[in-house]
Amino acid sequence: MVSKILAVGLGAAAVVAGEVVERAADPCATIAGQQYVAPSAAMACLKSFPYNTTLAKNVLDVVTKVTPFFTFEDWQKFTPAPFTEATSNLDVEFARIKVTQYSTDYDFNRDVYDVINRLDDGHTLWLPSCYWAAFQNIVPAPLIALEKNGAQDIYVAPNAVEFISLLGANYTSYYDEKGFNWKKYAGAKVLTIEGVPAWLYVNGIATTYSGNYIDHNIRVNSVFTNYRISGGAWSQRLGDFGGPIFPDKDSLTLSLIPVNSTQAETVKFEYRATYLGAPFTDGPSYWQTNCAANNETNGIDYRTSKSALARRELTRKKRQPVAKISAAPAKSVGLPQPNLPTQPDVINGTDVIKAYILPDKKTGVLMVGSFGGDYIGFQNDTLNALSKFKAANVQQLIVDTTGNGGGYVCLGEFLINALAGTDFGYAGFESTMRAQPLARKIVDSYIKQGIDYMYYSPSQWAFLNNTPQPANYNYMEPPTNFTINLSQDAVSKRFYDICTPYNVDLPAEPFLPASKIIIVGNGECASTCALFTGVAYEKLGIKVATFGGNPGQAMNFNGMAGNQVLEWADLDSEIKTAGLKNDSLAPPDLLVNSNYRVNWRYAYSWQNKAQPLAFHVERAQYRIPYTADTYMSPQNLWTY
Repeated sequence: MVSKILAVGLGAAAVVAGEVVERAADPCATIAGQQYVAPSAAMACLKSFPYNTTLAKNVLDVVTKVTPFFTFEDWQKFTPAPFTEATSNLDVEFARIKVTQYSTDYDFNRDVYDVINRLDDGHTLWLPSCYWAAFQNIVPAPLIALEKNGAQDIYVAPNAVEFISLLGANYTSYYDEKGFNWKKYAGAKVLTIEGVPAWLYVNGIATTYSGNYIDHNIRVNSVFTNYRISGGAWSQRLGDFGGPIFPDKDSLTLSLIPVNSTQAETVKFEYRATYLGAPFTDGPSYWQTNCAANNETNGIDYRTSKSALARRELTRKKRQPVAKISAAPAKSVGLPQPNLPTQPDVINGTDVIKAYILPDKKTGVLMVGSFGGDYIGFQNDTLNALSKFKAANVQQLIVDTTGNGGGYVCLGEFLINALAGTDFGYAGFESTMRAQPLARKIVDSYIKQGIDYMYYSPSQWAFLNNTPQPANYNYMEPPTNFTINLSQDAVSKRFYDICTPYNVDLPAEPFLPASKIIIVGNGECASTCALFTGVAYEKLGIKVATFGGNPGQAMNFNGMAGNQVLEWADLDSEIKTAGLKNDSLAPPDLLVNSNYRVNWRYAYSWQNKAQPLAFHVERAQYRIPYTADTYMSPQNLWTY
């Protein structure tokens, strides 16, 4: 038997007498169980489910009623310069989608995804599990911008052979069997892509596809391959050109000049799509596995939760608010051996922190791959690293944030205090929430019910003198009203995070003078990483060096500088626990397995408290192009 919702969504099957009967040609069945397939075959599976008005109406009901919780909805009706590329009027776009007839469920969801993705805010995304990152497209030609002989051009990554070979024979054998020598083009200079000059094509991807970062040049770096920490180990990301998360293209034609040649060649590179989800056998099982709502899709009413363990876990979670990018479950590829640091990791880190002492014996490096992972382990590893540096008489420190997608807000503040000392005091930003009617009702309900364990609970936040708000303090009333882009908006009173006491004891004094610390990265320093670097830059005066981006163009050194993201299930839990699920302003439960995450809290720049940090222009003191030696070899970059 199939559920009503499963039956509603299925287009690759008919329901007869309560049973699923497959259509003769099921494109999902055709590719089931295969590790790599033609992108067009993957797309045929994704587009095999017809547009369904019931599901579409449900999705639009949710996104239109959740959007009022999104901090920057009115700000981005005309996004402040220089970030005007991220301008979008969601009211207008949702109204257009509502009256549009689509051929498939994929087309509908992709339109919603694209509209919200164009906000260039990785905290605010529509993520339909049925389609988003279900298949990743991979081409054996990841790109990177390098400086050679004083000019910056785009190249196939010089380490492409070592890197792509790590995908295994299941991937590379396809090209071998076709007689395509993809290895020949590692390090080749790219002149055009699809007949368009390479830089122009890359910038087009950054404008229309990459999303996540409001700064255009950070998105340019997102198109390229880069090193990072993933799963506790050094890793190499394919980039938005080399590994996009929708199987949109079967191939691309590049004009390039191979290494040791002066002659341009026109070469067709084929993508292969790899499935990233749970196993399926046909259309119905694909829908059940990926698309149908499950027990984790929507929120719960914690007042009726019978599990004390669940309540304790919730309380712990509330004390560790999250600001991070929504990383797709992309193909994991390790950093090739020749690119790994040759110096030993002095803490033998197995999570997101790595620590090195460079051959000069006076420079320490703290590689901060994320602010996620093990919450207490992060603190222990950081303190251990700084202790090892001090014992070795390290005189200066490099903090590398390349590819850091954020994580726990309080770990960003912890790292500030670890570097600046606890005498520095509060290590975050002033914050607010949007004070729209339903949010105000939630806070009022929590106060009346004595609920002190939810995100909206007053006692989760502190006054600006760094003392906790009492549980009966209504920080939403009266709201602060303001006008932005001819729209009336309102926010709560300002407040601080509550992150202390930490789980480890930190020294009161600074680890090193700020003048002896530098932060380096590629701008892909998201969410909590942006909060960390923002405080380091604005309040400590720590200098920053940013690599990559368009040559000669201004570039922020971080992105996604909101203050906290709320996933749909968490927001739905806030509404249900407040007893407001039947309120006319409340969104219904989702009927499909999707997530509408939104930036839920503001952070305000210390340099301009009237401006959200997300729109604050923060430029690095040093802007450096990548070279063939530094783009994928962290130790070479640190000794640059």
